[in-house]
Amino acid sequence: MGPDIDASIALVAIAPFVAAALAPLIHRFTKPLSGWVLALVPAAIFVFLVTLIEPVLATGAIPARIGWVPAYGLDLSFFIDGLSLTFALTISGIGTLIVIYSGAYLAGHPHLGRFLAFLLAFMGAMLGLVLADNMLGLFVFWELTAITSFLLIGFDAVRAAARRGAIQALVITNIGGMALLAGVILVQQLTGTWELSELRGMEDAVRGHGLYGLVLACFIIAAFTKSAQFPLHFWLPNAMEAPTPVSAFLHSATMVQAGVYLLARATPWLGGTVAWTTILVCFGGVTLIWGALGSLRQTDLKQMLAQSTIASLGLLVLLIGLGTQTAIAGMVIYFVAHALYKAGLFMVVGAIDHEAGTREITALGGLSGKMPVTFAAAILAGLSMFGLPPAIAFFAKEEMYLNLLSPHWQDLSVLAVLIAGNALLAAVGALVVIKPFLGPAMPTPKSAHEASVGLLAGPVILGLAGIATALLVGWFGHTVLEPAATAILNEPVESHLTWAIDFTKPVVWLSVATWVLAGLVYRYATTIRTLLRRFETRLGWTADTVFDAVMFGLIRFSGSVTRVLHHGRLELYLVTVFSLMALALMVPLFALGGINALLPTAELGNWAAQLRWPHLAPYEWGVIILALAGLGAIVAAPNRLYSILALGVQGTAVALIFLLFGAPDLAFTQLMVEILSVVILALVMTRLNLDERDHRPFEDWARDGTLALVCGAGVSLLLMVVLSGTLDTRLSDFFIATSVPIAHGANIVNVILVDFRGFDTLGEISVLMAAGISIMVLLRSRRAPVAVGSPVPPAPIAPKIKPEPTQPARAAAAPSAKSTVKGRAKPAPKKPAPKKPAPKKPASEKQAPKSPSSVA
Repeated sequence: MGPDIDASIALVAIAPFVAAALAPLIHRFTKPLSGWVLALVPAAIFVFLVTLIEPVLATGAIPARIGWVPAYGLDLSFFIDGLSLTFALTISGIGTLIVIYSGAYLAGHPHLGRFLAFLLAFMGAMLGLVLADNMLGLFVFWELTAITSFLLIGFDAVRAAARRGAIQALVITNIGGMALLAGVILVQQLTGTWELSELRGMEDAVRGHGLYGLVLACFIIAAFTKSAQFPLHFWLPNAMEAPTPVSAFLHSATMVQAGVYLLARATPWLGGTVAWTTILVCFGGVTLIWGALGSLRQTDLKQMLAQSTIASLGLLVLLIGLGTQTAIAGMVIYFVAHALYKAGLFMVVGAIDHEAGTREITALGGLSGKMPVTFAAAILAGLSMFGLPPAIAFFAKEEMYLNLLSPHWQDLSVLAVLIAGNALLAAVGALVVIKPFLGPAMPTPKSAHEASVGLLAGPVILGLAGIATALLVGWFGHTVLEPAATAILNEPVESHLTWAIDFTKPVVWLSVATWVLAGLVYRYATTIRTLLRRFETRLGWTADTVFDAVMFGLIRFSGSVTRVLHHGRLELYLVTVFSLMALALMVPLFALGGINALLPTAELGNWAAQLRWPHLAPYEWGVIILALAGLGAIVAAPNRLYSILALGVQGTAVALIFLLFGAPDLAFTQLMVEILSVVILALVMTRLNLDERDHRPFEDWARDGTLALVCGAGVSLLLMVVLSGTLDTRLSDFFIATSVPIAHGANIVNVILVDFRGFDTLGEISVLMAAGISIMVLLRSRRAPVAVGSPVPPAPIAPKIKPEPTQPARAAAAPSAKSTVKGRAKPAPKKPAPKKPAPKKPASEKQAPKSPSSVA
């Protein structure tokens, strides 16, 4: 459609990140209204995406492309069709309400600006993921969702539970990220393209290849980790340590839906096989039942909704695995319905927690009179979760059950799982809506009252949207269902949604059976909860405890490896490095025949004749003698100080050799390095006894000397082999030809360091800077001298208390009755007599010891 649409779509993906960067600054100036102000960004994105509905309906898809890495043929390409547009509208629309809700929920929080920045970046990552056409771009946004969700889940970093939940989510989803990267690379190697839109006509290139199973495994692992499929589901409930706005956004339209989107996007060229259908249907069905039962086991409202999200994700995966038109239609409808009611219910629970002070369903009741608007919003969302008309989720349930009434046992089994799962989810929805608001009022930690507008706007709007989409079912089917289902199946899909309900069809009665079963589960919810908790207690090990055990074992193993490899003995480090260097030099030279290049040939003649000493000038002989003297001084240095000085002499000789052979800049650099080395070594080692000689046993001399000789010989032989070959001057010619016109520098060495190897030089400078900072910290770590005129008072000396001698010692040390000093009799000091049990005195004769205060 032209460069304008390319820039506009790119702006959709970039705008949330720009808003995230500015969020702390905006919050500083608009503290009470920061949520409302920043919500303008996702609202504008939502409005722009709405304007793309008609072009998508008319053309089927809108491509957009921006140059990314042209040298490798990589473009940051976007592709908006019915599927990506549905997800993007859901993300931006619900995201707008979540940002407003966050500003009210965390009002007064000192880090609200930072939280809104994380939230907007999270939204941008998810928008980029669903709009990306390039698979590498999709992978980049995929990983960004993991990083930003880590920041959001661990936002309250002072709590250990929040840190654990964030780390667990990051570890599990990053495993899937690595699997996705491997799968993306494999698909590109099989098809020759990075673009998802171009894979639609290459089904046989993927499904018919021998590596199809590996590609399928990579994509399924990626989707299952992100969308919390059994047995990789356990991280999602622990992510509830995040603030409620994060839970509402993460569970409805972002992150956990990324795996569902990936499976839906890959269906045209990866689905349709027996392995695809079997894996997705089986694991999706197990996840549906497991998550629904886990939700009934909880009493925390957030945990109940979190576990029900696991069940809903399993339901979506199951429907994608079935792959029929009715199943995919049910998947699209249920995705929209679930996003609307799950975000609304999370916001309702957050409002209850914010205003009543608790989320425990057993401690809540009678809130309908105190929070009537919140109760109304909960009812609107609960109708969708229960699947009752006039909610859009009613049609999702109808579509799921179609075409499953057949004589095949597989279809009947899937139908039974769907009915049971939907009934359990409906019961959970009834519990969340009814228990906190109806029944007798119960005392709560806070005096419950109606929530603010910022907390109520989201759930009310989303609840009304769930009803409105059902009332406008014809428009919804034509605008949302048909384009999205067509994009998933890569074939035309027509909507047959209508309010004309035929009670003669069994699908209607299957819905009635689902509602009846849900009512029974609601009636006996307490008993079911007790039984499930007993089962969990007897089960003992869960996926969550297994993760802790694996992480603990990994940490212990890492500690053991660290103690072996990083033992802190620098001498052994150097021995290891130079031993490996000797192997790397000698094995290719002798074991792989590299030394054969030095054998005499007809062109070279006698190689020994080539090794003749050149004619040197007297000053050149002086430099050689200086180098040899420095080498001998290093070897024969009597102590550490002489070793440092001798090392400087040797380095200076090398600098002079550079200077003689026409490399003054290298000579200058070498000289500066040697001067700094001598000064810094002498300065840092002042704490050591520089005049003391280190005694080294003969074994160390022999080992180090052998390594030095082998490494020196290896380097010399390797240089001789290199010099014996033909010099390839292509790189040198490139630098000579481009130094002035491109880098505008006549000094080629400087140009190479600053321009052509700019990042390498920057890394070296960073290392030197870090080393300098470390040295400065070590020097400043000395105790500062005491200022003159400010004497430090001496520390108080505690009186020495002699231990009381034992009874035999007293007897032995007791003097006679009288002791004489200079002939005069002096009475001996009285010593306490051996302790004997004293006779008890009457109370009247006892005197209490006088305290110092009484004496005063």
